[in-house]
Amino acid sequence: MRKSFVFFLLAVPVMLFMSCSSSTYETRGISSRTYYWTASYYGKKFHGRSTASGRIFNMYGKSAAHKSLPFGTMLEVTNISNGRKVIVTVNDRGPFVKGRQLDLSYGAARQIGMIQTGTTRVKARIIGRERGYVKRVSYSASQGPYTLQVGSFRDRENALSLKNVLRHTYGGVYISNVTINGISYFRVCMGKFRFRRLAEKTAERLAGEGYGVMVIAYDERI
Repeated sequence: MRKSFVFFLLAVPVMLFMSCSSSTYETRGISSRTYYWTASYYGKKFHGRSTASGRIFNMYGKSAAHKSLPFGTMLEVTNISNGRKVIVTVNDRGPFVKGRQLDLSYGAARQIGMIQTGTTRVKARIIGRERGYVKRVSYSASQGPYTLQVGSFRDRENALSLKNVLRHTYGGVYISNVTINGISYFRVCMGKFRFRRLAEKTAERLAGEGYGVMVIAYDERI
């Protein structure tokens, strides 16, 4: 009886920890792969601006940019030169510089001691994905031609930034301007699809990366 009681006391904290962890991120279906990359960092110039995922960049936070990993991917990043580690969440795209594979926020770079060098070799291990970044495709068009809305902004510069990021991977990216209730919005859109099933195929891929995608009626580009 005493052994059972001791086991219960030990098990409860573990169960509570697992319960709390699973509510914010998931590991099921996530491939725990390890990569060896060259990392750089970015900070003040982009602080407070919208990232490719739509989240606001906080240079003091623990985030990262990668060219293709789904938004919300959690990485344990180790500075190979000193062994220091940090856990970051991918919420942006980049770096678009030859020879670099990962861009860390200033806060993450400071934690692993790479501010002075600017770049460093790192070991990056995928440990999970934050649930809040998992997206589903939504629809607002009943008939074609269709296009995909990947973002909508009141600030044209944010729209242009997302457009430039998407163009590194996708074709047919454009911006359309709409006015709703007297307010002007800049929509970042992609493609012109005659058939809904073709639009859905690309939309699902984008949603899998973590973009909030809406299938809408095609509009003229600007």
